[in-house]
Amino acid sequence: MSGPWEQIPLFALPETTLTTSPSSTDDVIPDDDVIPDDDVLPDGDVLPDGDVLPDGDVLPDDDAVAVDADVFVEADQADSGPAAAAHPASPERSDVADAAADDAPTTPTPETDSEAAGSAAVDGDEVDDDAAGSDTAGNVAAVSEEAGNDGADPPVWEALPAGDEADGHALIVTAAGTYTPSGRELTGPVDSVEKLDKLIRWAALTPLGAPAQIWVVGQGACELLGWIIDPGSEDDVDDMEALRNRAAQELTAVLHATLTPMLNAGWELRGDPGHVVHLSRSIGNFTSMVDVVIEPYVWTYWNKDFGWHNRVGDMGILGSPTAGTYLPDDDLPAARELGRRLAWCARHLGVLPGPTPARTGAALVDKIKRERTRSGKGIVVTTPGSVPPLDGPPRGDLEPAVGWTRVPDAQDVDGASRVVSIDQRAAYLASAGMLEFGYGQPTLLTGDTAGAAAVGEKGAPFGLWRITLPAGQTLSLPGKLPLPHPHMLADQPVQTWVSTVSLDGLCSPVADGGIGADLEDLDITEAWVYPQQGRALDKWAKILREARKAAVDTDDEATKRFLGTCYKGYIGRMVNPDMWTAKQMQHHHQPLWRAAIIAHCRWRGRRVAMRIAREHGRWPVRTVTDSWVYLLSGGEDIADPSDALGKMSVEKDVILTDTLLSALTSAQDVHEVNLAIKAAFADHEDAADEGEGVL
Repeated sequence: MSGPWEQIPLFALPETTLTTSPSSTDDVIPDDDVIPDDDVLPDGDVLPDGDVLPDGDVLPDDDAVAVDADVFVEADQADSGPAAAAHPASPERSDVADAAADDAPTTPTPETDSEAAGSAAVDGDEVDDDAAGSDTAGNVAAVSEEAGNDGADPPVWEALPAGDEADGHALIVTAAGTYTPSGRELTGPVDSVEKLDKLIRWAALTPLGAPAQIWVVGQGACELLGWIIDPGSEDDVDDMEALRNRAAQELTAVLHATLTPMLNAGWELRGDPGHVVHLSRSIGNFTSMVDVVIEPYVWTYWNKDFGWHNRVGDMGILGSPTAGTYLPDDDLPAARELGRRLAWCARHLGVLPGPTPARTGAALVDKIKRERTRSGKGIVVTTPGSVPPLDGPPRGDLEPAVGWTRVPDAQDVDGASRVVSIDQRAAYLASAGMLEFGYGQPTLLTGDTAGAAAVGEKGAPFGLWRITLPAGQTLSLPGKLPLPHPHMLADQPVQTWVSTVSLDGLCSPVADGGIGADLEDLDITEAWVYPQQGRALDKWAKILREARKAAVDTDDEATKRFLGTCYKGYIGRMVNPDMWTAKQMQHHHQPLWRAAIIAHCRWRGRRVAMRIAREHGRWPVRTVTDSWVYLLSGGEDIADPSDALGKMSVEKDVILTDTLLSALTSAQDVHEVNLAIKAAFADHEDAADEGEGVL
């Protein structure tokens, strides 16, 4: 009998369809899933009328929801590049069970299926090739040796067991054959689009927070399907974006030319095909949706999630080539590792990974939203939170992240032997779970009414406040820190809008990072105040936090990095309404939530900087977003002892060489200081980081 991740020679579908794993009950809250007491709707908080099913849609007995494919076309196109398909994160379940008997292909003589790979618990210790008692680790080693990859030990995470939570929701296609994510072999090679159609119909996959997925892994599998492009080499172009555009256009053209058999068989394309082919097929009142993800061509979709400045960055669940977390080079190990990550995502997030990390974050939000709608407990936000009409021209970010550098003095370099960067551990995720966010239709208040609204038993409500920031030089502030708010100027007062988080921060004592202001000192003249507020992202942050801990405990750097891109990407895209144009996605547009999160991280970092100054007598020489750079002696440790999210941890730590010391002490301006620090950390550019600087 063949083992997991070994091919069977014939394209033979088993007689029975795949068994959906228990995790397929995507929209059902398990009996043991108790929503905490603080997750209850406030008195009188009624779900908005807008959160209803489209006319004519009826909930079937299995609680699946009929969906309109047009909604997802709009969602797809909102996130697409010029030639690449966009990225839906379907919040609904499709149902094809009633039509399975009619549409299932006539199956040849079935082959005997092997048992799925075991999913024994991992204790978090590093797993090596000699690990005993792990069949999965042995299979990985065997496959790697067959493929000629026995020259180096695989990363720790590649030896972790693959679960079966994504089975029934996703399949993996390689040149050798097709597999469930857990490693159970299904067929031999899929060497035609007709066979791909046959496989999809037979599998009857169900969605899990996102449409069901078929992953095509390896160039060989693409060649069997006729999906071959040759855009040229990166060595032949000066701009990688030009190569990406060319490749994306060629891929779209090839897919249009080869998908005709599937379109003739009743499938429809949602948007132009690219590295993701979004397929839908109507069966009665229901729409079946499947996303075919073409792994070798994911790089053709280039945005801030996937690449930046001619570099290939994190490509969602596939990982990052520059960080060393991408899939293995050879097809079968790559398929095995992808299956493990799909199962991990299904187990720890309860959703399939979206085509971009931001869409994965959105899918998790929508899953929680559906659960809360059914239970009637918890905050359910169904409308966008667009920025209210403010006076004057737009000012860019309402709450900008801080970026600041100063020239070190003699006291800074005295006794220093290291350049150390500390940053808040998963800063944005920590703040997202702690903050109360406003929702509903805000009310404009003016004059004394606006000032009075900021005074309450629980402090100022969530909103925006037009205040006057005093000139920095009129305040008794530390000279070795940036001004408390990015909009503040040293020599003159500034009238501006700030979030409630900044209002509270400015009123904090100087020792805690504020300016010690009274509300009257800030001269509040206008305010937009929201009628409802609460910890709308608390459960979202809790799920991601627990998933992150699971990744850390098992040395699973690949999924840890993936989670980082999910929450950073989702929070970053809250600001852009063009990312969420579909009706059922518009509630993800929450720029004020993002502003509050950024402000919260900024104030928390400033408070820590003040504490470090008191306890260690050290002041930062640079800060960007949530990271702070210090010059320290050999034994100094300024990081927080706690492992909690939001606490300061060491990001980079390098020896202060004579050359670097000379560059810092002779620097004439902050530009030269920045160049020196950049040179010091040059070897850390591709290292995994916790910083939130790139959204």
